[in-house]
Amino acid sequence: MALALTNDERAELERRTRSRTIAAEHARRARVILMLADGSSYSTIEATVPCYRDFINRWRRRFVAEGLEGLVSHHYSQPPSVLTPAMEARILEKTRQAPPDGSTHWSTRKLGRVLKINHNHVANAWRRAGLQPHRFARYMASDDPDFEAKAADVIALYLNPPQHAAVFAVDEKTAIQALDRLDPVLPLSPGRAERHGFEYYRHGTLSLFAALNTATGEVVGKTVPRHTSAAFVDFLTTVVTDIAATEIHVILDNLSTHKTKAVAAFLEEHPQVRLHFTPTYSSWLNQVELWFAKIERDLLARGIFTSVTNLAQRIRMYIRHYNKAAKPIRWSYSNPAHRISSTSAYTGH
Repeated sequence: MALALTNDERAELERRTRSRTIAAEHARRARVILMLADGSSYSTIEATVPCYRDFINRWRRRFVAEGLEGLVSHHYSQPPSVLTPAMEARILEKTRQAPPDGSTHWSTRKLGRVLKINHNHVANAWRRAGLQPHRFARYMASDDPDFEAKAADVIALYLNPPQHAAVFAVDEKTAIQALDRLDPVLPLSPGRAERHGFEYYRHGTLSLFAALNTATGEVVGKTVPRHTSAAFVDFLTTVVTDIAATEIHVILDNLSTHKTKAVAAFLEEHPQVRLHFTPTYSSWLNQVELWFAKIERDLLARGIFTSVTNLAQRIRMYIRHYNKAAKPIRWSYSNPAHRISSTSAYTGH
């Protein structure tokens, strides 16, 4: 049975079908009502508009009940929520508690479901508070009873070294593997990262001694099959050779190879050299560790080496190129308790 339209209703519906400014969905609804009023069958309307039978029935019922006003969508959704201070406090308090499902940390959606709020509110609250539950950092507390005195000694060498003295940060990177991939490397391309085969062949390992000149940033490096006390003494000899300085200060950790009789004999032969040991579990005080992290990122982590000899050659080449544009490290230290004075000059004690 055809719909009955008044002249005003028909004129308005025809205007909507011709309009270029109203939403296309509103024009579709108007067209359906006009075709029903003209007696078109449901099959004809479905093929012409196009639409489904449920669409036709829905807007027919709405038009019969409410007229032109029934062709306007009615949304009964809840009003948008707002991140209030009280809600933000709830989010931050819950974030510091363990999730009830046994997982180690919250995600925005997981916490949003528990608090029955939008996950975007959780993300905004975390961002404002500087919280990142998906991240964590490791630390190791030093148990050295002389931590403060040793740390102050090293910091003073960095920030205010003695005049006419050279300061070197020395350490060794051990067990560097010469790994060779069995499958060819697929190079990077737009939208795809470089890909390495899972299987590899291990040719062997070597150790790398490195001494970072804290004044210039230049590195003296030497590769050895194993890090022994004799190899360490040979490396120290290489470092101090041709150094025109009245004093040479060497910062290093507490490895046993650094405290042998051979090292003591070396110090007797080179009275201008002084060793400064960092506190236990405090490798972050040694600037050369920053350089080790750099060579790990630049060369070792993704490098492909056909032999131990090839690995040693690549390391030496990297050091040569690095030294061409070496810069001193802008190192700083801050302690919330302000227990260590980092501004005093090195005293030699």
